[in-house]
Amino acid sequence: MKRFNVTGICVPEEDYMVDISGKISQIKKLVDNRSYFTINRARQYGKTTTLAGLEKVLSSDYIVISISFQGLGDEFFASSENFCSKMTHLISNSLRFSSASPEYKEKWSRCSVAGLSSLSERITNMCESEKVVLIIDEVDRTSNNRVFLHFIDMLRDKFSARKAGKDFTFHSVILAGVYDVKNIKLKMINEGLHTPTVEEGKIYNSPWNIAVNFDVDMSFSAAEIATMLNDYEADHNSGMDIVEISEEIYDCTSGYPFLVSRICQCIDEELNKNWTPDGIREAVKILLEEKNTLFDDIFKNIRNYKKLNEFLYEMLFIGRETAFNIDNEIINTGHMFGFLKNINGKTRISNKIFGMRIYNYYVSENEIEAENHQNITGITKYEVIRNGRLNMELCLQRFAQHYGEIFAKRDIKFLERHGRLLFLSYLKPLINGYGFYHVESEINDFRMDIVVDFNREQFIVELKIWRGEKYEQMAYEQLVNYLKIKDADTGYLLTFNFCKEANKERKAGWLDFDGKKIFEVTV
Repeated sequence: MKRFNVTGICVPEEDYMVDISGKISQIKKLVDNRSYFTINRARQYGKTTTLAGLEKVLSSDYIVISISFQGLGDEFFASSENFCSKMTHLISNSLRFSSASPEYKEKWSRCSVAGLSSLSERITNMCESEKVVLIIDEVDRTSNNRVFLHFIDMLRDKFSARKAGKDFTFHSVILAGVYDVKNIKLKMINEGLHTPTVEEGKIYNSPWNIAVNFDVDMSFSAAEIATMLNDYEADHNSGMDIVEISEEIYDCTSGYPFLVSRICQCIDEELNKNWTPDGIREAVKILLEEKNTLFDDIFKNIRNYKKLNEFLYEMLFIGRETAFNIDNEIINTGHMFGFLKNINGKTRISNKIFGMRIYNYYVSENEIEAENHQNITGITKYEVIRNGRLNMELCLQRFAQHYGEIFAKRDIKFLERHGRLLFLSYLKPLINGYGFYHVESEINDFRMDIVVDFNREQFIVELKIWRGEKYEQMAYEQLVNYLKIKDADTGYLLTFNFCKEANKERKAGWLDFDGKKIFEVTV
C-alpha cells in the first residue's frame, strides 16, 4: 500500500506523489541544449526525487552518471589526488546501473586517476563518442570546498574548450544542493571553514559562470497537489473535496514539497483521515509543535547568519519593508534557504507555516518573553478559555491591564521595536494546545493582521500604532476590508499609543463600523 513519504526519495510505485512530469520535461530541455546548470533549492524541496525522475527520462537518450556527496567523509576531499581517485570510483559505481554498454563500463574503470589532469583526460576519452550527462547531488555537503571548486573549474575549462572544438566533455552537467556554487564561498566564510587566498578568490568568484539560469518552479501548485490526492482517492475513496483540500494545503504551504507531504501524512496517519479544512488546521497544529530536520535547519541558519537574523526581526516585528533584490546578500541568503521569496516585488516569508514557526521562534528565544511573563499577575488560559471557546475580548483587556506597567517604564524606541513581540509573547502560551496564529502583514504604518485559529473559530486582530484621528479611521477601514475578505462579522483592534504627550488612559470598547463589529483596545 502506498503512503505519504517525507523522508528521502519518493518513488511512484511506493509513495503518493505529485505529478512532476511537467517539471522534468522543462529540465530535460536544458539537458538537450547541452546546458550546465545548478538546481539550487532549500532543504527537503524535492531535489533528489526530481533528479531520480529526470535520470529515468534521460537514460533512453544519454549515458547518465548520477552521484551524491551525501555522507562522504573528510578523506574524500582531503586532497585533489584523493578526490579524483575516489570520484572515479563513484562514477564507475554509478555506471553499473546506467544504460551504458558493458564495454564502456569496463573502459571507464580500467585506468587509475592520480589528479585533476588525468581525470580531465579520462573525461575527454569517455565523452568523445558518447553523450554523457553528469548529475551530482548534495554538492554543498563537501568538507573541503576548495578541492571541489578546482574540479568544477576544470569542468568549466573543458566546456569552453568544447565550444571551441578543442575538447570532448560531458554533454550536460547538473549540480544540486542548497548552496548555489556561486554561494559556496559564503558558506565557507560563515562556517569558518576557510579564508580564500587571492588566487582562490578568482575561482570562488566565478567557478560556474558557464551555467545557465535554472528557472523551473519546483514548488507545487494547487492543481499539482490535486494529482497526488487523486491518486490517494483512487485507493481510499475518502470522499474528500479534492479541489478544496488542494487549495487549502497550498494556502498554508505555498507548495513547499515537504510541507505538502507532511500535512497529507498527518491527516492520513495521525488524524483519522480527516480530509477537511478542519483536518488541515489540525495537521498545521502538529507541524507547529513538532521538531523536524527542516525547521531545525531554518533556525540554525537564522542563528548562524547574524545579518539575516536582524533583517528578519526588523521585517516581522518593526515593519521594515524591503524590495526583493536577489543581489542583496541578506535577501539572497534567506531566499537560498527557502524562507524568503518575492511577492509583488516585496520581500516576504515564503509560506504561512514558515511564518508561524519563525514568529514562534522569536517569541520563544527573545528575552522579552521572560520579562513579559514575570509581569503577568495571575493570567491563565483557563480565564480566557471557557467551554472550549476563546474570549478574545478578555484577552485584549488583560493584555492592556497587565502590560501597562511595562509600557510606562520603557522608552518609545524600545516599544516600537518590541511592541508586536510583547503581544505575541502574551498570546502564544494562552492558545498553545488549542490553536495557533498566523500573521498577515501590510508593512506600511505598522499594520499587522493576526489571524487566530482556535477550535474551528477564527479571530482577526489588527495591531496598529496610534498616528492620530485620521489614521484611526484608516485602521477601521483596513480592518473592515480584511473582515470582508475573510467573510467575518467581528474584528479586534489593538492600538499602541507611544506618544509622550498622549492621554495614557487605556481605552477599550465595542463599536460598529460599516456593518462590522470591532472591539478596540488602546495600550
